[in-house]
Amino acid sequence: QVQLVESGGGLVQPGGSLKLSCAASRIIFSIFPWGWYRQAPGKQRELVAAITSAGTINYEDSVKGRFSISRDNAKNTVYLQMNSLKPEDTAVYYCNTKPPMTAYWGRGTQVTVSS
Repeated sequence: QVQLVESGGGLVQPGGSLKLSCAASRIIFSIFPWGWYRQAPGKQRELVAAITSAGTINYEDSVKGRFSISRDNAKNTVYLQMNSLKPEDTAVYYCNTKPPMTAYWGRGTQVTVSS
């Protein structure tokens, strides 16, 4: 079955940066649009960034200008560069296709922004 493995999270101070990676397996990675989603405590999971197979990119308003999504089809990997992090970015971050394959969420990677 499809496997999605997120990595790169951690604890960072406000204004800091992190780069998340998501390795996908058992899927024809290159043909799908991919997204990064996040879920903060007590909140619903939300899409924060997406990239199509053609490279068209969209961001949720609160991360525009700070986050950058990219993909490497040769490595079956999607990335999320996060700069100028804010406490409100604290969440578990997940990757998935867009729209998501609801049966195949990975474990996510925790991002905590705190001083």
